[in-house]
Amino acid sequence: MSQGALDRVRRPEYTGENRCVPCTATNLLIAAVVTAALAVLVPPAALVFAVFAVGSIWLRGYLVPGTPELTKRYFPEWLLAKFDKAPTADREPISAEDFDPETVLLESGVVEPCEGDDLCLTEDFERAWRRHIDAIADDDALRAELAEQLGLDADEVTFESHGNAYLARNETTRIGQWESRSALLADLAAATELPEWVEWDRLDSRARSQLLSGLRVFVETCPSCGGLVTADTETVESCCRSHTVVAVGCEDCGDRLLEVPYNEAAA
Repeated sequence: MSQGALDRVRRPEYTGENRCVPCTATNLLIAAVVTAALAVLVPPAALVFAVFAVGSIWLRGYLVPGTPELTKRYFPEWLLAKFDKAPTADREPISAEDFDPETVLLESGVVEPCEGDDLCLTEDFERAWRRHIDAIADDDALRAELAEQLGLDADEVTFESHGNAYLARNETTRIGQWESRSALLADLAAATELPEWVEWDRLDSRARSQLLSGLRVFVETCPSCGGLVTADTETVESCCRSHTVVAVGCEDCGDRLLEVPYNEAAA
């Protein structure tokens, strides 16, 4: 093949210094598997395919069309980072101290101004969020979703309810606590949908928690019983003091979604 023909085939955006190492590794593995299969079924074709595959990967950076986009989309960020392919420029992590959840939700189109000075969920986000909630409504689906998001074995995850607390455990270790089962449903569904709207991968764990909790303020229909969600103030007693909180909960089943200190000055 002449140099001119090679230049027409070569893809410099995916080779040389621009070569995507995960793409190359993935395609070499695919080529090896197919070559091995051909060696058993059609031995003469195995050598031909192996030469073609290696040549294609060398000249074009990949064998399977669309590989660069597929690896960016489906490879975990920690793996891409090992090959220096993770997006780093101008993508510093955002900590809980560096952002305001309400501003993030508003700027990303999750919420929008409605009556007066209030904010409400946008129709598109609310529909998508509700769809995710419905998909994990039963205990088995809820357990599987929590395990998947935390990288755990679903068979080892159990739930416990203690008063206003809803706990998730992995064998003997507590892995999370929510105000209620409805709060857990809301958070898991939101954690599935929010990456499509905000820069989820840049938020640290505390920032994500704040964003999920802040989002529950806007829930109008109870994730568990489908009834109305209301907010009211109440006095909470502890061993040494009492304080007033704003409690957001389900009117029909009593599940609490959120409890925040009451700011009388802002009322």
